[in-house]
Amino acid sequence: MSQPDQFDHLPILENFNAVTAFDFVPDVIWIFDLDRHGFWWGNTRALEFWGLDNLQALIDKDLSADTEGARKRTEHTFYKAASQGLTSDPWTTYPNGQAKTLLMRHKAVLLGPERHRGIIAFISEPVDLGKQPEHLLFSEAIRYTSVAVTSFDMSGRPLFENPAAASLYGYVDDQEGGVSIFERRFHDGAEGLERLSQGRKHEDGKHEHLMVTSKGVRRHVVDIRTSRHPLTGEYLLLVSEYDVTQLHNAVQQAEKAKDRLNKLAHYDALTGLPSLRLCRDRMEQLIARSQRERKSAVIMFVDLDGFKSVNDNFGHDAGDQVLIESGKRLVEQIRAVDTVGRIGGDEFIILMSDISSIADAESVAAKIISAMDESFVITDIRDKSQSVQISSSIGISLLDIEGPFKDAEQLLREADHAMYKVKRSGKRGYHFAR
Repeated sequence: MSQPDQFDHLPILENFNAVTAFDFVPDVIWIFDLDRHGFWWGNTRALEFWGLDNLQALIDKDLSADTEGARKRTEHTFYKAASQGLTSDPWTTYPNGQAKTLLMRHKAVLLGPERHRGIIAFISEPVDLGKQPEHLLFSEAIRYTSVAVTSFDMSGRPLFENPAAASLYGYVDDQEGGVSIFERRFHDGAEGLERLSQGRKHEDGKHEHLMVTSKGVRRHVVDIRTSRHPLTGEYLLLVSEYDVTQLHNAVQQAEKAKDRLNKLAHYDALTGLPSLRLCRDRMEQLIARSQRERKSAVIMFVDLDGFKSVNDNFGHDAGDQVLIESGKRLVEQIRAVDTVGRIGGDEFIILMSDISSIADAESVAAKIISAMDESFVITDIRDKSQSVQISSSIGISLLDIEGPFKDAEQLLREADHAMYKVKRSGKRGYHFAR
């Protein structure tokens, strides 16, 4: 297997002749092939360690029962050794099925003509954890968890990172331009510096940040806790990172879907104007405000004259074009504080507050009639431009603070009836409900 240029600096072991001298070393030494996930070579002490008679038995040793976590940790060790030159970690192995914890050093190499990734394992001494097995369990949990865990000194230099963190951030252990590795992991360097400054003040905390990882920019919950080095007593920063990118995206999508549903429920899909449902809510608000401020209000019911002939002669798409343009023209004739809504078909409603006189409503109605008289340019079913004429009939219901109370249903009904009087009297005009 050809390896990328990042491993060009590693020693190459072409065959067993390059390592025969290890047979004279009293330590247990074996070489592991990551790409084959099997032993490549072992010295006599290694054969004794595994209880095997010959080298071929070691090479053929069945490792299919190894967990995915164990495989990933082995790969993590290779990359760490390739970056740092030599690693030193406690490992638990299982010769003859019995757990045995050892201090192992690893050197990264390339193996054979295929240049497989390999690690030379040097076993120097056992680590006695028998009296406190919880230490071993904790160590194994940290190594195999999918949560990225890194321990930094107060300058922002990583002292330890578990395989999950190493996989996310690589094995860089140098500062760059005076910026710590801690800060460089943050997409926003200023946020990283702020978190580091808080950590130096022993201010623990948990925050969401965008982090620059091998998977791209990801959203993480970054949990920073102050701890102390178990040997030196120096203060350290223990950083745990939980990837919440998918959850964050799912929440955003749910919010967008909620907004879309809300818009569908309250706004007309064609014109974008408030629907009847939203107009009813605003009518209730209009009535309450009118009573509170002792100011009159007006509801106009606008129906398009001749709209059916547009649909019949030029198609429903042309009719939709007229409806959209009609909505725009109506909005242009009123104040920003007022409302134009589409309540169905070719029917629109206008809600106007703070009306000082009937003349104000008449002025707006006249402007609407004039605006709707102007030609509509549409594209017909043959994709040709056509000019069409329609007009408008308007029924007006006045909410007079000096008159009897009227609720939203009554106002809407009165405006509707007034509009039909205009229709019956020749269309293109307005009429006030009495």
